[in-house]
Amino acid sequence: MAKAVFFDRDETLNPDTGYLNNPNHFYLYPWVIEPLARLKKAGFMLILVSNQSGIGRGHITWDQLTAIHEKLNRLLQEQAQIQLDDITVCPHSPDEECECRKPKPKLILEAAVKHNIDLNESFIIGDRESDYQAGKNAGLKESFLIKPGDEKTFLAAVDKILKS
Repeated sequence: MAKAVFFDRDETLNPDTGYLNNPNHFYLYPWVIEPLARLKKAGFMLILVSNQSGIGRGHITWDQLTAIHEKLNRLLQEQAQIQLDDITVCPHSPDEECECRKPKPKLILEAAVKHNIDLNESFIIGDRESDYQAGKNAGLKESFLIKPGDEKTFLAAVDKILKS
């Protein structure tokens, strides 16, 4: 079975600029590239798990979101010769009470089935309590709650995963 690190997107891998709908305004935090490459080299799948309520609220289209995620993978490819193994998204607003919005574990559990992932050997890194709880609810080995946009806590989480 595979092992994975699940990531939130906004304020974990990139700045949160609100309802981002233009790929030209998307960029990664510079400190995430090398740690992601280290995780990939260590045999972890890298999977994005993101609540994107801007879709449900009409602030962004699926095509715009796809273009942003294509840019994310292009940046990773150009700078570290890696890409995310999967990108999963909840497009619903919080008031829709869907089954896929974090802290519910549905997106993680579906990715685990799709990629034959051992949840007991996998992790999540995110900047919100809902990310942390989604990992707990999915039965991951450990959930890491980092400070939004914080290099130090991101690197500490990656280092702990690599030592596990």
